[in-house]
Amino acid sequence: MRRLGTGIGWRPEIADAVERMPGIDWVEVVAENVCPGHIPESLLRLRERGVTVIPHGVSLGLGGADHPDEGRLTALAERAQALGSPLVTEHIAFVRAGGALTASPRLEAGHLLPVPRTRDALDVLCENVRIAQEALPVPLALENIAALFSWPGEELTEGQFLAELVERTGVRLLIDVANLYTNHVNRGEDPAQALAALPLEAIAYVHVAGGFERDGVWHDSHAHPVPRPVLDILTGLASRVAPPGVLLERDENFPEPVELERELNAIREAVTTGRTRATEAAAGERRRRTDRPAEDETATGRAAEGETGAARAGEGETGAGRAAEGETVEGRPAAGETGEGRTAAGGTSEGRTTAGKAAGEGTAVTGAVGAGAGGVGVLARPVTGVRERLGVAQAAVLSSLVAGTPVPEGFDRVRMGVQARALAAKRAGVVAKVAPELPAILGAGYREEFLEYARQRPMGGGYRRDALDFAGHLLKLGRPGDAGARRELREWWLDRAGAAPRSQGRNLVSRMRRAVRRHHP
Repeated sequence: MRRLGTGIGWRPEIADAVERMPGIDWVEVVAENVCPGHIPESLLRLRERGVTVIPHGVSLGLGGADHPDEGRLTALAERAQALGSPLVTEHIAFVRAGGALTASPRLEAGHLLPVPRTRDALDVLCENVRIAQEALPVPLALENIAALFSWPGEELTEGQFLAELVERTGVRLLIDVANLYTNHVNRGEDPAQALAALPLEAIAYVHVAGGFERDGVWHDSHAHPVPRPVLDILTGLASRVAPPGVLLERDENFPEPVELERELNAIREAVTTGRTRATEAAAGERRRRTDRPAEDETATGRAAEGETGAARAGEGETGAGRAAEGETVEGRPAAGETGEGRTAAGGTSEGRTTAGKAAGEGTAVTGAVGAGAGGVGVLARPVTGVRERLGVAQAAVLSSLVAGTPVPEGFDRVRMGVQARALAAKRAGVVAKVAPELPAILGAGYREEFLEYARQRPMGGGYRRDALDFAGHLLKLGRPGDAGARRELREWWLDRAGAAPRSQGRNLVSRMRRAVRRHHP
């Protein structure tokens, strides 16, 4: 895997600071926030200096029940080519549900939601990953996500789920150690066990980020400093493998550049500590191997002496250490048998499937995945009917989170409530970013107005569509109460709601009229 070094998530708010930071080897950019024909000047300057830029997608929803959207795949491919990226990354998550597959309204989460770790979900995910690999011009890496709730009836641990995904598709992994910590706090999962189960050679790079705890729940905010437990997990990972790259994520509440540099240095130190431990452990193992031949020689001599003593037994008698012909010595398996924990010839170890067993269950054999993906021919179950089952389950979950329908049986209602509130808050925050005029027009009442709207109107499209729908919703209700603010909101909505923007002349006249009203009420 290509060595990336130390990087930081590029965001417009810190673009100038990132350009001036020492030791930045690469950056990651949210793919949906970059237009191939209009790459920000800051990114172009970084590329000219030899800084690698990797697009990080958030909207594919490869863990969803539907096939990947061709338009979104094409857009991700175009961004990889425009940025000259060596790979692209996405998430193991679902972000929408409903629609034709389930004959129910189409719903958007507006954020990443966890996939159930079941065989059904894994089958669908593997097929979706292969489709994506075929469509992308560079290798794909997938990120483990943070979760606020768990699915009932899960069949695999996170480590097992990721390991089998890699084995079946050849996809690479983006391991987010902050998400491992989040799942430790929220779901009681052991990060060390997850790391132990991972195919370390598949790691493309690592994410590090901060968050906060509220009422016993850890929120992966990307808006707070990186806590020590997250750095400790990074050290544990680095003690197992040298990560090709490590990146600091920060999405909002940006501190001064010097603070970001301190966090980057802490990340470098955590990796160095892990690699030092790995070196010391390897040196200790070499010393043990050096000492072992002498111990083995002594043991061999003692065994030979014992055999000589046994041979001195009287003729016709059976020595205590001998076994009758055709029997086995105590504690040793007879020829052709297996000892405890061993696999018989032609059998399989626990958790693996033989070709014969797969054929008996009607399992299909798939071919190699797309060029550059690194996949191999693997065994996989057919997904006939599986997408529908997964789609119904995901639609029920998402509807309960964004449309107020009952929480499906088996889910923690408290945690689902936390997730629902988090989705609404995320939605309000992103709409404020894509349409900053709305909080400017509505003032302090924006957030309360939007959350009330969100409780009644699930998101069915993207955030820009959501902003327009929100403004239209307020205008239908005669809001805001201030007539001037209402006129301004109406003008904003009219400028954007049509098939094409209104004429520049009309917009200019409108702005002049508003200016006159402000100065001559």
